[in-house]
Amino acid sequence: MKITPPAIEEYPEYFNKYISKVRGEPITELTQGLKKISRLISKQNKKQLAYRYAEGKWNIKEILVHLMDAERVFCYRALRFARKDETPLPSFDENVWVPNSLAGYRKIKSIMEEYAAVRNATTALFSNMDDVMFNCSGIANGRQISVRSILYTICGHELHHIEIIKERYLSF
Repeated sequence: MKITPPAIEEYPEYFNKYISKVRGEPITELTQGLKKISRLISKQNKKQLAYRYAEGKWNIKEILVHLMDAERVFCYRALRFARKDETPLPSFDENVWVPNSLAGYRKIKSIMEEYAAVRNATTALFSNMDDVMFNCSGIANGRQISVRSILYTICGHELHHIEIIKERYLSF
């Protein structure tokens, strides 16, 4: 099944910075994204994984855990909306979550194993949806968003952070 890109009316404008990055079929992008991030991270040493390019910025381990946290939240939203649950869902504050994740104290192997598990669950969730489900929408953080938009956001959010890692963390 081809999952078409969402129309601009299907999501808050803020998410366009992620959705616009997705060039391919999103389920394939999820699989490729896991491979890309795994290759990128496997080349980094402990010093690079702990590096912060500025005071108060996250290190690579924290970015990875942030990506997992966000993916889980987005999947929960997609599941609720695909099941036609009309309960508005709250936002989440990544700036509170990241420091409380204790990512900096974890081994990278543990983080990457969890990352793969989260991604595999995400791929399974969206691979088993149909057009009706992808067209469902709901309210999250006070704004309307479709299930299709959430899938594209997950893909684009990862691409966004891969770009940041390459630009700001691997050039020191």
